[in-house]
Amino acid sequence: MKKSKRKSTFKREILFPLFVFFLSVGAFAQSISISGTVKDASNEPIIGASVLEKGTANGTVTDLDGNFRLNVSGNAVLTVSYIGYQSQEIAVKANHTFDITLKEDTKFLDEVVVVGYGTMQRKDVTTSVATVSTKDLDQRPIISTGAAMQGKAAGVQITQPNGLPGQEMVIRVRGNSSINASNDPLYVVDGVPMTSISFLSPNDIESMQILKDASSAAIYGSRAANGVVLITTKAGAEGSAKVTFNSFVGFSNVIKQMKSLNHEQYKELMDETGAISLPEGLKDETDWFKETYTTGVNQNYQLSFSNGNDKMRYYVSGGYTEDDGIIKVAFYKRYNFRANLENQIRKWLKMNVGASYSDYSSNGIISGTGSNRAGVVLSVINTPTYAKIWDDENPGQYYNNFYGANLTHPVSNMSRSADNKTKNNRLLGNISGEVTLTPDLKFKTSLALDRTYYHYKSFLDPVKTSYGREQFGTASDNRSLSTVLVFDNTLSFDKSFNGHNISAVGVTSYTTSDYEYSYQTASHFFSSDIQTLNAANKISQSNGTSGAQWAIMSYAARVAYNYQSKYLFTANMRADGSSKLAPGKRWGVFPSFSAGWRMSAESFMKDMTWIDDLKIRGGWGQTGNQSGIGDYAYMQQYSITRQDWTKEDKANAMITLSPANMANRDLTWETTTQTNIGIDLSVLNNRLQFTADAYYKKTTDLLMDVPLPSTASVSSVTRNEGEMINKGLEFAVNSKNLVGGFKWDTDFNISFNRNELTKLTLQQVYYYAKTSESTSENCVRMTVGKPLGMFWGYISEGVDPQTGDIVYRDLDDNGRITSSDKTHIGDPNPDFTFGMTNNFSYKGIGLSVLLTGSVGNDIYNASRIETEGMYSSRNQSTEVLKRWRQPGDVTDMPRAVIGTQNVKSSSRWVEDGSFLRVKNVTLSYEFDRRLLSKIQLNRLQVYASANNLLTWTKYKGFDPEVNQYGGAATTQGIDWGTYPQVRSFVFGLNVEF
Repeated sequence: MKKSKRKSTFKREILFPLFVFFLSVGAFAQSISISGTVKDASNEPIIGASVLEKGTANGTVTDLDGNFRLNVSGNAVLTVSYIGYQSQEIAVKANHTFDITLKEDTKFLDEVVVVGYGTMQRKDVTTSVATVSTKDLDQRPIISTGAAMQGKAAGVQITQPNGLPGQEMVIRVRGNSSINASNDPLYVVDGVPMTSISFLSPNDIESMQILKDASSAAIYGSRAANGVVLITTKAGAEGSAKVTFNSFVGFSNVIKQMKSLNHEQYKELMDETGAISLPEGLKDETDWFKETYTTGVNQNYQLSFSNGNDKMRYYVSGGYTEDDGIIKVAFYKRYNFRANLENQIRKWLKMNVGASYSDYSSNGIISGTGSNRAGVVLSVINTPTYAKIWDDENPGQYYNNFYGANLTHPVSNMSRSADNKTKNNRLLGNISGEVTLTPDLKFKTSLALDRTYYHYKSFLDPVKTSYGREQFGTASDNRSLSTVLVFDNTLSFDKSFNGHNISAVGVTSYTTSDYEYSYQTASHFFSSDIQTLNAANKISQSNGTSGAQWAIMSYAARVAYNYQSKYLFTANMRADGSSKLAPGKRWGVFPSFSAGWRMSAESFMKDMTWIDDLKIRGGWGQTGNQSGIGDYAYMQQYSITRQDWTKEDKANAMITLSPANMANRDLTWETTTQTNIGIDLSVLNNRLQFTADAYYKKTTDLLMDVPLPSTASVSSVTRNEGEMINKGLEFAVNSKNLVGGFKWDTDFNISFNRNELTKLTLQQVYYYAKTSESTSENCVRMTVGKPLGMFWGYISEGVDPQTGDIVYRDLDDNGRITSSDKTHIGDPNPDFTFGMTNNFSYKGIGLSVLLTGSVGNDIYNASRIETEGMYSSRNQSTEVLKRWRQPGDVTDMPRAVIGTQNVKSSSRWVEDGSFLRVKNVTLSYEFDRRLLSKIQLNRLQVYASANNLLTWTKYKGFDPEVNQYGGAATTQGIDWGTYPQVRSFVFGLNVEF
């Protein structure tokens, strides 16, 4: 009996638990087959939706009817996702069949926004951050990242100063904050700060955010005075491997043609002026417009591979871009490669490795300075049509017999441009490791390398051109190597409890830069067969090498707190020490504070169900600037002059040193203090979103190169000189006008900015922009109480019918026209700028229309001085056919006369530069995925696109979006033989499999 009882006890207490254990193990290990359908809210099947067993690489995609079948473990959790829809997690449990409906992703407030050294949910952001949509980048034929942002963000003015292939965009966040220091924003690509993003392919971009106010940008301190553009490149995603191919081919032409005088008209003009005497028998020989301009061809090919699982993700891409310009010899080429790898090595350790390499080259078309016989654009008009391309009497030489006129024709000028080539090789690499110390505490360390090799070479043929023959050919070879290292360490803390949410970040950052440069010039070449410097017989004494180094050490911290995402507060602080500034003045501390109140979360708002979100926010902060000044600006520097060893007095043939500048031991940070208040409103289930911001920016201790009196031993000193303010309003509206089968979305933004220089200390007036060699005048004057870039000159009151001369207003009423009668005659700063995008879609058809515009800005059309001035022997445009010829003529075109009377800097050359432009129109078609699956494709889209399709403007020049001086703050809106913008038509293809 006892034995039997022990036996039964053994079965009950030992065997039964073991049986249950093994049964449960067997059940756990058992694989079950599940199936289901994935649809959208309209009950339409979603083709290609990802169905993944969470925590594994086991997954599939839905078929033509939205169906799927998959073997999973009995306690699996499914993750169902598709682009543009909210992901769902579904427990399998005992179910074997699923009917899943995915909702469109309209959770605007839950969108993750990248901020400095971290991320936040949009609903918790208390600062002014603009997100640039990247969803249509593969449907727009763009090769510049700046172009991807144009017209897309309030408060961000992006212009293309000329149409030269590969030209970088000028980006200004809330106006110009500096005079001589840089006004470009800081770019941070995958955490690596840099000043240029020309190497970056837009197809590699995952997201873009722009930190506009100081309270958002202060975490970057000394380099953030002009805003920060945060760019995250693509990474692999969990699911099936993807291969993506994007390509386009386009054709471009000059938007407008300007007519020049034919030979008969030109001869009549020369007879009037008496500038030169032309022989009889000449006739029209050459259409210089046709010889200069052509149909440009641009093409782009990008191929990428990506995949991932819960442990590792990768993204690899490569591409080629080529843009042959509308001026025959202009070109831009770029090869780009990128690889991003993320590996979850352990639950507590994650590593990221990224590398990109780009090789881009171009040639600079000589533009502007048309009057010094070098500008391609203006010489198309200025060259008489009787001239030929080649000299019949001197084979191999360009035509140069202009009967006393100091001219060269555009083909000759293009030949100089064709042999001026710039090549850059840029390598960026970054590696980071992130350690999860606790669920709430993480430590990340990263090291980044940014290395750029620059090579410029030029060659002037010893035979073709007259100047080349004078020098027996010349060549130059300039090379530089720049290496920037960034070492960051970040400790982050995130904790949520009882409605309280705390996020804190501490950062140390160390940046070093090493720059080396060599410049070599030689002349006297036997022929053009060998163009390297070793084939020259005379080496310039000005050849040499140089180098420079700088470093920045930084400490930064941010604390963000919110209670139930209702009451929000953020504080930043950054301390920077820069080697560019004087000892004792190198450290700057840049704090910021911001707060927000989500009114929509209050109980008194609960009945206003049509309001999804209403948030009021405000912030104050400081940022610094030391970019753009010399690496040793505070030190005494010297100019080196070499003496000629061939002179008889060889004993004194030593180098001589002379002061090049004045040392400044007080040189310190340029500081921008900014206050921002804003409101964010979302209504009607997030179908309408509205954002408004008002800001006030004051920049103190402006870094400037101040000229010194002629009696001083040096010409200038770099010092903290003045103060300037920018203030403005920004509005952005995003709306889903129609939803369902036919969709229509609209994004609109408008920005108002007012700039004023409020203080100058050492010198009160500055002049810039000499735009004609006919006079020594500058057309820009900078002084206190005015915005930057104001045009300066006489007020033109038309043509005197009796004399044919321009009448200038006698402002001081003394009966004479002198320099005291000059005044401000124009303002290049717009009253407001705007952008609007409309997206329409129906089934697979998509239409996108981007409009951009600027209102209230003036342009100084200096090109007209050379094409309508009639002051020399150059050919002119057909506009001068309206010129005054005899007393009594009533016209706005003065008489033809040699001299400067009618070409003074005046309001005659100032024009309204306002414009409305259809910047881009794209029509696309995406093929039905049910058909594509038969040929193993996930996506196939074709599109046709037009850039700069239509422009409404009163401006008489080639294009109102222009500035010969690029992004210079002091000289804006000046057109002087600038490479014109183009209208292009592009055809593209996007494939994914």
